[in-house]
Amino acid sequence: MWRHGMVPGADGVPEPTIEVVIIHRPRQDDWSFPKGKLDKGETPEQAAVREVEEETGLVCELGEEVESVRYRDRQGRLKEVRYWVMHVARVGTWQPGDEVDRRRWATVADADRLLTYDHDRELLAGLAASLARRDSG
Repeated sequence: MWRHGMVPGADGVPEPTIEVVIIHRPRQDDWSFPKGKLDKGETPEQAAVREVEEETGLVCELGEEVESVRYRDRQGRLKEVRYWVMHVARVGTWQPGDEVDRRRWATVADADRLLTYDHDRELLAGLAASLARRDSG
């Protein structure tokens, strides 16, 4: 999920920025993008929308699919995660829990600093570049 935002510049004048949603998972003590597993009979697209709502409380509309991420988890298992650009349709309910205890909108610079994994920072850089190209074109 992303949105346009404003942040104070060095001179105090607001400057436009892009913000993304990141989550903190207490079991792994990491910051990452929302993600999860398919439920039986569910499409990847349905799972993406459901997992984002469960982990953030944000009800989203699916946009374009972006490049998949492949990595090895802490147990050495090969994982592939598919991601989509999403736009928030409405804010639902959310409570911190065992799976996700924090969520936040972060500027690209803040998210780059907070994200735990290189593959998430690479995904962020690709999204930021894509949005910048779109906005300048």
